[in-house]
Amino acid sequence: MSTYSNNRSETTSLRYVKYTVLYVLLIPLINWSFTWAPMWELLPGWAFNPVTIITGLVLVVRDFAQREIGHEVLIAMAVALGLTALAAGPELALASGAAFAISEIVDWLLFTFSKYELSTRVLLSSALAAPLDTTIFLYGAEMIRGGMFTLPNIVMSILGKMVGAVVIWWFVKRREKRMD
Repeated sequence: MSTYSNNRSETTSLRYVKYTVLYVLLIPLINWSFTWAPMWELLPGWAFNPVTIITGLVLVVRDFAQREIGHEVLIAMAVALGLTALAAGPELALASGAAFAISEIVDWLLFTFSKYELSTRVLLSSALAAPLDTTIFLYGAEMIRGGMFTLPNIVMSILGKMVGAVVIWWFVKRREKRMD
C-alpha cells in the first residue's frame, strides 16, 4: 500500500471528522427544536426560546469542523441544511442557511487569514458571527413562527452563544498552555 493511500484512509476515518459529524447533526436538531420549544418569559416582555442558549455550540463546533475538513465545511453545512429541510421544513432551512452562510463567511475569513492561536480565533469568531447569525436566523424564523424576532430572544441567543464560546475558549486555552 502506498503512503498516500495509507494517509488517505487515516484522514477519512470517523475519528478525524468527529466534529464535522457533530456539526451536521446539531444543525437540524437545533433548527427543528425552534419549531416546538416554548417561549420562556423572564420578565414581562422579555420572552425567549431556551434553545437559543445552546446554539452557541454550533458556532464553536463549526470552528472545529473547519479545522478538520477545511473549506469543505460548506458541504457539511449544505448536508445539515438538507436534513433541516426534512426535519423542520424548507423555510426554516432557508433562514438557517442564510444565517450560517453569513456567519460562515466571517468565520472562514478569521480562520483563513488570522494567525491568532486557536483559543483566540474561537472567541473572536463567535463574537463576530453570533450577532449576525442570530439576527438573520431569528428574522427568518419570525416568518415561520411569530414572536421569534424579539429583542429578548436576540439578546439571549447572543449571550447563549457567547457563554458557550467562552466555555470552549477556556478549555482550549488550558490545553494550549499545557502544550507550551
